[in-house]
Amino acid sequence: MSLGEFDLIKRFFQRARPQPGIDVGIGDDCAVWTPTPGRQVLVSSDMLVEGRHFLATVAPERLGHKALAVNLSDLAACGATPRGFTLALALPRADAAWLERFAAGLFALADAHDIPLIGGDTTAGPLNLCITVFGEAPRGQALLRSGATAGDDVYVSGQVGDARLALEVFRGALSLPGDEFERVRSAMEVPQPRVALGQALRGIASSAIDISDGLIGDLGHVLARSEVGCTLEVDALPRSSIMSVQRLAVQHLCTLSGGDDYELLFTAPVSARTAVESAARAADTPVARIGCIEERAGLRLVDAVGKAVPATFDSFDHFKTPHA
Repeated sequence: MSLGEFDLIKRFFQRARPQPGIDVGIGDDCAVWTPTPGRQVLVSSDMLVEGRHFLATVAPERLGHKALAVNLSDLAACGATPRGFTLALALPRADAAWLERFAAGLFALADAHDIPLIGGDTTAGPLNLCITVFGEAPRGQALLRSGATAGDDVYVSGQVGDARLALEVFRGALSLPGDEFERVRSAMEVPQPRVALGQALRGIASSAIDISDGLIGDLGHVLARSEVGCTLEVDALPRSSIMSVQRLAVQHLCTLSGGDDYELLFTAPVSARTAVESAARAADTPVARIGCIEERAGLRLVDAVGKAVPATFDSFDHFKTPHA
């Protein structure tokens, strides 16, 4: 039996579970929700296009997870609490088996962060997913890219580079044993948004951003908005055991310009080091100090002994970078 648009929505995306704080969800022209008094609303959208952001071979449940994860990562970078999301979905065909698996991955992550689906749209067309997330943060406490000041430490959460390492394997540029490939592929296809860490860093971090297009490029956004410079210690970047045994050129490529990490890159005053460590423990997320903010503009890359590392790395750009 073929699925119509509204049958599709009702069967796979309309849920009867309670939605605290949501006055009207799916089923009307607009969702209606009431912001918490004393909090500001934060909104972000991300689009995932097949062949550009993900490969056709990705499992539907992983795609559902990632579609929401990359948006939750934006809320995490601002220290926000998720409140709801919408989904705009273009499908080549209404494949019930594919939709069931996609929805399972989407809602597993949504339930883990207690964030309801409150609306959206479906249409026929090339596979394309666009999610808009809504969150809240105490008034004046949202983390932004513009607060870094000279003398601040630069930190990154988790590990960086494995997602790009997986992409290089897919491209045939290098090979990994099966179990190692599955580990880095998981980093690429099932990123974990650092929502708890972002919230724990409110009032501690001076600026923050999530790493989606590559560490150098995303750090560059912070430097530009904050009108500062930075010295970054390349050898301090946290790497997995798989990354650590790769050739140095591969390590630099993946950790400095590889995207899809969805870790938090943030700055904080030196006086806040103990508070940063406490926030990381509270969020059960490791963080590493990787550099220092400076008054002099520009980004300077150095190794563990202070020797300059050539800055010949580019981050992902939707209109310059070749397709996956």
